[in-house]
Amino acid sequence: MATLSRDTSDEAEAVQIRLLRAMPVWRRAKLCNDAIRTGRELALAGLCWRFPRAGPVELRRRLGTLLLGADLACKIYGPEPDPPTFP
Repeated sequence: MATLSRDTSDEAEAVQIRLLRAMPVWRRAKLCNDAIRTGRELALAGLCWRFPRAGPVELRRRLGTLLLGADLACKIYGPEPDPPTFP
């Protein structure tokens, strides 16, 4: 069977899968939640870098565009600041 990740050996992936299967469900859920939180923090850091003069409200609005897409974010949060998050 081929590995799910191109940079992981078959043996290492087998160990990862075995460890994940042995974990309690709450621990797997926490790992997933932590990964989602880290992704959002990285997205927000990228927005801070791209829009250094933006305040917290604008950055949250732009994060909404990244997470929800431009159309849905506009319906929920109103118009996007200029320049747009996505060119």
